[in-house]
Amino acid sequence: MQVSSYLKLSVLVALVTIVLKTAAWWTTGSVSLLSDALESLVNLAGAMFALAMVTLAALPPDDKHPYGHHKAEYFSSGFEGILIFVAALAIVVAAVQRWLHPQPLESLGLGLVLSLVSSALNGALAWAMLRKAREHRSMALEGDARHLYTDVWTSVGVVGGLIAVHFTGWIWLDPLIAILVALNILREGASLVWRSADGLMDQAVEPEVQARIDQVLQEFAHPTIRFDHVSTRRAGARNFVDLHMHMPAAWSLGRAAALRGSVEQALMSAVPSLRASIQLLPWDVEARSGDVHDLI
Repeated sequence: MQVSSYLKLSVLVALVTIVLKTAAWWTTGSVSLLSDALESLVNLAGAMFALAMVTLAALPPDDKHPYGHHKAEYFSSGFEGILIFVAALAIVVAAVQRWLHPQPLESLGLGLVLSLVSSALNGALAWAMLRKAREHRSMALEGDARHLYTDVWTSVGVVGGLIAVHFTGWIWLDPLIAILVALNILREGASLVWRSADGLMDQAVEPEVQARIDQVLQEFAHPTIRFDHVSTRRAGARNFVDLHMHMPAAWSLGRAAALRGSVEQALMSAVPSLRASIQLLPWDVEARSGDVHDLI
């Protein structure tokens, strides 16, 4: 099942949970269940935008984007984080209004059942999506999955709080729970926005990927061959490494190019998502600032 297929399924599940949670709110009049339904609207918008960004990220390189469109996925998680902030603000406004004008809750049993069913759907989908996101290193899919997990825990908290309202009669617990829900999803939204911004700033590859790169270079290292100025970055599911390879000045260009090709092939075999750029230099030449332009 492809990443885009999971996101299409996420859109479908979001529609179903919106119906279930809206029905739960309409039945009970609970503002905390309303806050839960508002978060599901964010899930829908986030899944649709993530699907659009994943589709864009899959496009091949072109003249204007020679390195591809992989960073588009970071916009997805950032957009979803912003939507979470908007939803949290709406929840707080609704909760304050209910706090000032409390209302009794009705038909809690049916409302809680509807909320739990929607949570089960979201939980199952989030678990499957997170596994797929780690497999394909998809930021868009991971962001959507983590938001769904937040939605699940939000719903569990809301249900627990409403059960407490039922047994204690403390109606003020309902808007209080809604405000706590807003604070919780604000935390998740901040995390998504930060990770999105971090990815757009050419973050280095993960430590395990760096270790595989270092291992390959060590295998080719020789008293007459050395590597330096190794720099890495990641863009969505794609990794990049730039480096200098020093070798004897007496070597022919053909011999040097053949060895470079072997190193590049070994690197890309060790890290399938990697694209390597290697600059050849004589053994006794060091690249100084202004001599060599960084490869981007």
